[in-house]
Formats: sequence, C-alpha cells, structure tokens
Amino acid sequence: MSIRSKEIWMDGEFVPFDQANIHVLSHTLHYGLGLFEGIRAYTQDNGQGAVFRLDEHLDRLYDSAKMCHITIPHTKETVRAACLETLSRNGMTEAYIRPLVFLGSGAMGLGARSNEVHVAIAVWKWGAYLGAEGIEKGISACTSSFARHAVGSTLQRAKVVGHYVNSILARYEANDNGFDEAVMLDAHGLVAEGTGENIFAIKNGVVKTPSVTNILAGITRRTAIEILDHLGVTVDETLFGRDALYVADEVFMTGTAAEITPVREVDRRAIGSGRPGPLTAQVQRLYSEGVRGRIEFMQPMLTPFSVPA
Repeated sequence: MSIRSKEIWMDGEFVPFDQANIHVLSHTLHYGLGLFEGIRAYTQDNGQGAVFRLDEHLDRLYDSAKMCHITIPHTKETVRAACLETLSRNGMTEAYIRPLVFLGSGAMGLGARSNEVHVAIAVWKWGAYLGAEGIEKGISACTSSFARHAVGSTLQRAKVVGHYVNSILARYEANDNGFDEAVMLDAHGLVAEGTGENIFAIKNGVVKTPSVTNILAGITRRTAIEILDHLGVTVDETLFGRDALYVADEVFMTGTAAEITPVREVDRRAIGSGRPGPLTAQVQRLYSEGVRGRIEFMQPMLTPFSVPA
C-alpha cells in the first residue's frame, strides 16, 4: 500500500504531496488533541466514483470537534466539497479519504487554547484493511490485555487522534502473539470493540452488538444494522462478555477500513465451523454491492463525483 497522491488539501488550498508539511512543534503532535475521519469512495458501474456516507462522517467530525472545544475554521459544506475535489484532482474513483483537524504551533502546555486550528484532507488507495484473505476466510483475534478507555475517562463518541494509542498497543500485542486483531474489553470486562472496528456476534439466529456506551458509534456498524434490518434480522444492542464470542455461531467486525470482516477464531477458539457463516456472508455481500450503487435502499448513502478522463 502506498499513501502517496498528487495533492493534499490543506487549509483551503491544494499543495503537492511532498509539500504538505507541518511544524514539529504542532500542538497535536505533542499532546494528541486532534480529530479525524476515515471515509471510503468506491468505483461505480459507470466508471465514476461515489463516497459512502460522506455526510454522516462529516457530522461525526464536527460533533467530535464540539466535544473537544475545537472550532473548525471551515464550514461543513467547504470540507465536504474539498473531500470530493481532492478525489477528483488525484484521479481516484476508489480511495480512502482522511480528513484531519489538528492544532498547530504556538503555545505549548496542556492548557494552551490559542493555537491555530488546521484542516487537511488526504486520499490514498487502500485495499482490505485486515487483508484480502481475512475478508474471504476470516481473521483470528485475541482478547487484549489493554482495556478500552473507561466511559468516564474520555469521550467515547469522539474520534480523537490520541485515543488510538490505546488501539495501537492492543494491535501490536495481538500481532506479536500471532493474531490478526484484538478484541478490547471495557473497564468492566465486557466486550467493547476491536482496535479500529465494531463487533457483532450471532447465536441461533440472534445478532447482538455492544451498545453505544463503551464504543465509538461506527458508521459501518450502523450500516450493518440497517442491512440486517433489510434482511428481516433484528439486532440486539446490548452489553455482553467475551464468552458470548466463544460460543457464537458467527462473529464479524465492521469499520470503514475493515468493511465487513468475518472472525474465524477468538482466543484460539473456533467460531462456529471456523469459516465465515451464512449471515455474515450475506451482510458482506450486500455491503460490497451497496457501496457500489447496486442495492437500491443504499443508493441514497452515496455521494457521486466525477474524475477527469
């Protein structure tokens, strides 16, 4: 995977990739108070591109900023248009989109609040986040020794740069121990989410996923719930322990990067037959078709854009 592109949008202007630089004393680099989103665009059957759930992602970005006392110096409409133009100028109909809001240089210290707020938007080609084989055959996961942030110690609904140190440590640990991904528990020992994904468990046709209490409210999570509703399957949003994963018939993870990724084992316990189950496969197929404009009820979730020939 290469993250290179021709141009990156920074503070209202397009700059060449190698000139999209910041100062080493940028506040966010030191303290982690910044915001970001991960969004995907997909090539449609007409050869042009469409961004999936762009408005919902930008709503969350601005909500995250409000929760963190950060005023984004551009309107949501400006950032929306910039996302589409960045894709177009880079000639990408299928890409990952990364809007980033960060605090620049100036004052230092935890109480500094006068630093300029910057916004950047980059795009790059990104395939299967957990690998093509993982999408097809399922991934292995372990319960992490790192607990997800306690509800009272951070802003669970905000997608904050610094929150992901917790996820990185859990992912490193999982990979070093031979697993593809980690399942993170909350401060009470209940299942929260993966390091960058939400999680679903299916048992005897009943689907459950952790409620939006100890997790980030994932946009792909919401899409999976809507797909299951379309299939006539109700999702129980509730808290549960990791033992529910061990005895599940199917488990899958959701995320903009991960899309719909089956889990074949947790803590070296096979999930069901050890292969992606039928309901997971249905959700996965409908999601893949839907983001490409082929599922009618998902078409309003797409924002089309054109790329010059």
